Amino acid sequence: MEKVKFENEYIINASKGIIYNLLSTPSGLSEWFADDVNINKDIYTFIWDDSEEEARLLTKKNEEHIKFRWMEDEEDGNDVFFEIRIKIVPLTGETVLIITDFADEDELEEAALLWDSQIDKLKRIMGS
Repeated sequence: MEKVKFENEYIINASKGIIYNLLSTPSGLSEWFADDVNINKDIYTFIWDDSEEEARLLTKKNEEHIKFRWMEDEEDGNDVFFEIRIKIVPLTGETVLIITDFADEDELEEAALLWDSQIDKLKRIMGS
């Protein structure tokens, strides 16, 4: 089944530097995205309770974005990814996180809600 691309946007009240640190470091990611995170070269291992998922770091740019592909998708030949971009809205000066991800069509709503939950946790950590 082909996965469907979706995007979610979230307003975050924090500086790009603080946000990027929480998106790109094992200690930052383990505060909101997973229980623990390990890195070996360009492979990030995300650990939740009793499960582990590996993702390859595709690209990152300081204080702008980070992009991963789950190893399972890579092994299946799926050209999908998940990316988190940080953007400042020129008119308002607000910091916006733009999440781009892919999910099976019947799991789109569930995937979007999972991101909502994760970003809520990120905002709580930052006190935003």
